[in-house]
Amino acid sequence: MYSVMPRTRRLATLRRSFSLLRALRHEQTRPEFFYRPLAEDTASLISALRSDLVDRPLTGASVLDVGGGPGYFADAFAEKDAWYVPVEPDVGEMAAAGITVPGSVRGDGRSLPFRADTFDVVYSSNVAEHVPDPWAMGEEMLRVTRPGGLTILSYTVWLGPFGGHETGVWEHYVGGDFARRRYESRHGHPPKNVFGESLFNVSCAEGLRWARQVEGATLVAAFPRYHPAWAWWMVRVPLLREFLVSNLVLVLRRR
Repeated sequence: MYSVMPRTRRLATLRRSFSLLRALRHEQTRPEFFYRPLAEDTASLISALRSDLVDRPLTGASVLDVGGGPGYFADAFAEKDAWYVPVEPDVGEMAAAGITVPGSVRGDGRSLPFRADTFDVVYSSNVAEHVPDPWAMGEEMLRVTRPGGLTILSYTVWLGPFGGHETGVWEHYVGGDFARRRYESRHGHPPKNVFGESLFNVSCAEGLRWARQVEGATLVAAFPRYHPAWAWWMVRVPLLREFLVSNLVLVLRRR
C-alpha cells in the first residue's frame, strides 16, 4: 500500500527512540531539553519523507507548522533551508519560550488564515488530540497544501501510555475525568491538558479511517512516530495499535 521510504526508515532506529524517550522527562520542567531535539528530529523526518515520497529535498520548500507553539522548530527548519511558517492560536504559547519567530501567525488550525494551495508541506505534531474535531483541522491542512504536496498529521493516541499526557501513564485508562481529578488532588491545581476541554480521546482507527476516505488526497504512509522502523507493523493490527503505537503519523499527498 505504501512506499518503501528508505530514507525515512533509516532515521527510525532504536537509538533514536530511546533518545526521544529520555528527552520526554524534561517536557514540563525544562522544555528546551525536550523540544529542541524533537524539533531537529521533526525537520529530519519531514525532509526524509519529502525525499522519499515527492523525490524533492526540503531545501526551498514552504512549510506550515499548525500548532507550532513557541518556535523551537524554526531553527531546525532554517538549517534545512526551508521557508517555515508557524501558526498558533495561543499567544501565551507563542511567547512561552521567549523566542521570536519572524512570520509567525496567530490562527486556528480549523480555519487557517491562508489561501488554498499555498504550502509544499503542511504538518501538525501533537495538536490533533487537543481539538474537539481533529479531522476538520486535517481537512483545513489539506486545503492549504499545494497539489502534489504533503500533509503530515501526527498525534498522540488516547489508549497509548502517553494518552493522558501529564496526568499519568495509567490513570487515563480508568477515565479522563478520573485522571484529571487525581492530578488535581496530587498537585493542587488542574493539569495543563484538561480532558474534555483541551484533551480528547483520539484513536488510531479514527485517523486511519479519515485519511483513507478524505477527498482530494491519498494516504501514502502511516507509522508510529517514535518507534523504530521494524515496529511499524503495529499500525496494521486493530486493537493492538491502540495501545502500542503511542503516536500515529498520517502522511497524505494532495491530489
